[in-house]
Amino acid sequence: MATSGIEKWKTKKWFNIYTPEALGNSIIGEMPANDEKVILDRIIKVNMSWITNKMSHSFMVIGLKITDVNGDAAHTKIQYIEQTYSYLHSLVRRHSSTVYTVDKLKDKNGKDLVIKLMLVTGSKVTTPKKKAIGKTLSSFAREHIGGIDSDTLIKEIIEGNFQSEGIKTVSNIASINKLEVKKIEL
Repeated sequence: MATSGIEKWKTKKWFNIYTPEALGNSIIGEMPANDEKVILDRIIKVNMSWITNKMSHSFMVIGLKITDVNGDAAHTKIQYIEQTYSYLHSLVRRHSSTVYTVDKLKDKNGKDLVIKLMLVTGSKVTTPKKKAIGKTLSSFAREHIGGIDSDTLIKEIIEGNFQSEGIKTVSNIASINKLEVKKIEL
């Protein structure tokens, strides 16, 4: 006789999911599984405001990959951080221009990452100015990220310091409304 779904459910063990050290190493949830090998390498999408307890981070989504399991504790590392589409869409207005950059870079420790930036200007700008803004943003990202490790970069992005520094570097080209890290993949 086959075991019913209820009996299979009773055999599962619950694992606590912890955030990485860079985000405080706190429990963000639980996951049931028959075996710890089953949950390894899973990616959990979590709203950043659940981790930081700040409503201003409710438009950020973080992907956490389970890297190891000790007992009932599942430890994670950051796979990506991205902004929600609805938030990014709300930034774009008439009579403004949008500049996107995608850069494959290495941090101070040689770790590869991809950073996608979105900049919204205060008024319409010409194509040569858009290109100049894109080049300046890419060189800023290369220099800034090359001098810090990925944990420090994540903290700067969450706090908004990276975006503020980026705005300062391109503000002499055109008036800037907003600079956002559209997505960062580690």
